[in-house]
Amino acid sequence: MKIAFIGQKGIPMKFGGVEKHVESLAVGLAERGHDVYAYTRPWYTPKKLKIYKGVHLISLGSFKTKHLDAISHSFKASIDVLRRNFDVVHYHGVGPALMAWIPKLFKPSCKVVITFHCIDRYHQKWGLLARLALYLGEWAAVHFADDTITVSKTLQNYCADTYSADTIYIPNGVDIVKDTSAEIIKKKYGLTKGSYILFLSRLVKHKGAHYLIEAYNQLHTDKKLVIAGGSAFTDDYVKFLKKQAQYNPNIIFTGNVEGGSREWKELYSNAYLFVHPSESEGLPIVVLEAMSFGLPVLASNIRENMEAIAGGHGFSFKNKNVNDLKKKLEHLINSPKLVNEVGLDAKKYVLENYSWVDIVNSVEHVYQELLSFNVVNSFSGKAIHIR
Repeated sequence: MKIAFIGQKGIPMKFGGVEKHVESLAVGLAERGHDVYAYTRPWYTPKKLKIYKGVHLISLGSFKTKHLDAISHSFKASIDVLRRNFDVVHYHGVGPALMAWIPKLFKPSCKVVITFHCIDRYHQKWGLLARLALYLGEWAAVHFADDTITVSKTLQNYCADTYSADTIYIPNGVDIVKDTSAEIIKKKYGLTKGSYILFLSRLVKHKGAHYLIEAYNQLHTDKKLVIAGGSAFTDDYVKFLKKQAQYNPNIIFTGNVEGGSREWKELYSNAYLFVHPSESEGLPIVVLEAMSFGLPVLASNIRENMEAIAGGHGFSFKNKNVNDLKKKLEHLINSPKLVNEVGLDAKKYVLENYSWVDIVNSVEHVYQELLSFNVVNSFSGKAIHIR
């Protein structure tokens, strides 16, 4: 099959859950012998990079602003698709889904698949008009696609309840990883095994870093707090976070940490606890990644986070409740045996239930069904997709 991916900033992934998802999926499909193309933005992926791990990269410019970056790039990519003979065009995100009508209308031989990653209009960085556009993007995601994929059961239920839409559940995934000793992070930040609490995400308001900093400032602990991530057109919010932390020398801002890098692995491998205080998610890849390292997770009790740590494979606090977050942090800092046991159980659970091998198989199966191919189960993994 000849497959195109639209909506991601680019690959290889530097930051971003969608980018991690697309990279793993695209590379996995290319390894299976498919002809895979990913559209990239030159500010994220260098234009000179034409192929990555068997995936062809098509660089197109965008209007790099908060409101126009994704939609302008998706429009250009959708137009470019018309001159190429793709079997499947796969959009990622409800914003890019607004452009899915283009191949649907002008390239009817091509099948359109859309992955619904998150209810983006809930994110606080968007104004009224942007939220309206993202609401229309949700509608497009379930009406323009030949098949719509949701990355969590919570999103699948949302699409059914809000749009009476039948979608396919195929989650995010994780790779098998090895622990990495603290070398770079010790030299740069003075961090050692178990000496810090980790937050790793883009610094956008709905990820909730401000709740964590406020709660941490009320603790009496020798464990440091590491805020790993950078701005995503949110410079004012980053300034606010640094002002929150200005009188606490134990709060460390690393800036962007490239996914898959040595520093990224070290941060996950050596943290005592991972905290994810997000207000809105799809199915958080960072939570699954932390679990894959055997790192225990404390997350806000929104449904998407609770789905990830279901069955006692993590800890939770009341969403947006700084006092409850503080109490849970105090309890877990003083319960190292419990923290270690839950982390080890979480690692086993996530590797059994969120394997990229199974996810690639399931997405491939969706494509094959749409194209009326004879489906042959050619691997030993299990299918994940659920209608």
